[in-house]
Amino acid sequence: MQMADLGDIALHYRENGPPEGAPLVFANSLGTDLRLWDDVLPHLPDGLRIVRYDMRGHGLSDCPKGPYSMGALVRDAERLLDHLRIRDCVFVGLSIGGMVAQGLAVKRLELMRAMVLSNTAAKIGQPEMWAERIAAVEKGGVAALSEATLERWFSRAFHATPEITAWRHMLERTPAAGYAGCAAAIAGTDFYTPTSGLRLPTLGIAGSEDGSTPPDLVRETVNLIPGARFHLIRKAGHLPCVDQPKDYAQVLTGFLKEVGHV
Repeated sequence: MQMADLGDIALHYRENGPPEGAPLVFANSLGTDLRLWDDVLPHLPDGLRIVRYDMRGHGLSDCPKGPYSMGALVRDAERLLDHLRIRDCVFVGLSIGGMVAQGLAVKRLELMRAMVLSNTAAKIGQPEMWAERIAAVEKGGVAALSEATLERWFSRAFHATPEITAWRHMLERTPAAGYAGCAAAIAGTDFYTPTSGLRLPTLGIAGSEDGSTPPDLVRETVNLIPGARFHLIRKAGHLPCVDQPKDYAQVLTGFLKEVGHV
């Protein structure tokens, strides 16, 4: 088990591949942990230095009292990369992880060669919607939102598989304080202006059945960055790395080749 002591917070992370390999960093979505990427890794090229981490309030990372700010989540990622002496990485962020990617690129562009904005946007939802979800979680835990969340997360086909139970457990075992804290960070974030100023290779990925960040929303954000390209994964929801891991890895590998990372 690998923990990074960053002073005011300890983050759980995991490394795969050779330490001298080209760094590929993954950031998870709200209500998941670094296991989100498990099924993608076996399909990626050999030789990469792959780093995954649990966002604050999730998985085995510390869960400080909320609410959190997006600035704090970006700073966590920044300090983790500094701690691991990572530069020139390709940063893959899904949902809130994609917001962290945008914020990190604005703040510390030298850390990133390129980024993948997966099932995310410069602004997700309205503050009122997030306030309602936070109130529900504070009253009844994350289980109060699990059924509706899983409906938005996965394709119809995936809902018929036994694996849906594992994802329900992961979601419902997320600490209420961590979920609410990160939800507050999303509620307070509008990256339209800073993201439109970014100039780095960017790939946007969307799922055709995503009920949280629909394809048009993802495309709108990707289009803010000149030269960025967009890819739609069919028969996938908000977590296409789970619905369609082989397709996801294929698209990601193609992008890594384009930017000279493999």
